[in-house]
Amino acid sequence: MNDDGVRLQKVLAAAGVGSRRACEELIAEGRVSVDGEVVQEQGRRVDPETVVVHVDGMRVTTAANRLYLALNKPKGMVSAMSDPEGRPTVGDLVADRKDRLFHVGRLDADTEGLLLLTNDGELAHRLSHPSFKVPKTYLAQVIGPIQRDVGKRLRAGVLLEDGPVKVDSFRLIDSAANKVLVEVVLHEGRKHVVRRLLAEVGHPVQSLVRTAVGPVQLGSHRSGKLRSLTPQEIAALHALVGL
Repeated sequence: MNDDGVRLQKVLAAAGVGSRRACEELIAEGRVSVDGEVVQEQGRRVDPETVVVHVDGMRVTTAANRLYLALNKPKGMVSAMSDPEGRPTVGDLVADRKDRLFHVGRLDADTEGLLLLTNDGELAHRLSHPSFKVPKTYLAQVIGPIQRDVGKRLRAGVLLEDGPVKVDSFRLIDSAANKVLVEVVLHEGRKHVVRRLLAEVGHPVQSLVRTAVGPVQLGSHRSGKLRSLTPQEIAALHALVGL
């Protein structure tokens, strides 16, 4: 047996899967895979910094230095690590962290809401790349009333100056006089795409909030605050992009 590394059940317990005894039972039941191979023998040693472990098909983060954060970006903050114009940036919030963090996608300065940050470069790349079609959910306040065919037009596709775009879903949330709240879900990441889409169909955006990225929800997360993603959220993100 390879004496290098850390025993698998200890790695799983340290990752928060359960007690060491519970992790031994998961291994014995054939519910744990290491680098794509089901492992059932106890005492298997692995390098937690490089190994890829799944439990019941869900990725478990074993590397001690991995960071997965959610930020509720306030209006006026720039989605960048620094800004030549001196505006407040996402980088200001993580300046004291030694690890380099990637922000997953961007939100323009006037848009609030959920922004993910991580030092897991492969996950950040996949979540941002259009080929993985990660859905993003937005709440937009627009000028109403909403025309009956808007949802149909958006789902069918709207031609913008840089090509056609269609939403995954569109629904009316609330309406009061000429102020209407709508939810838009799409996997596009082009600049200002939600604002441009809604303006194109006759409903300019007055305010915009991103409320979800894939399975991660903004919820009651306070504006301007960071939180760590839960192990369940991290596993769901990895599964979404095939890691």
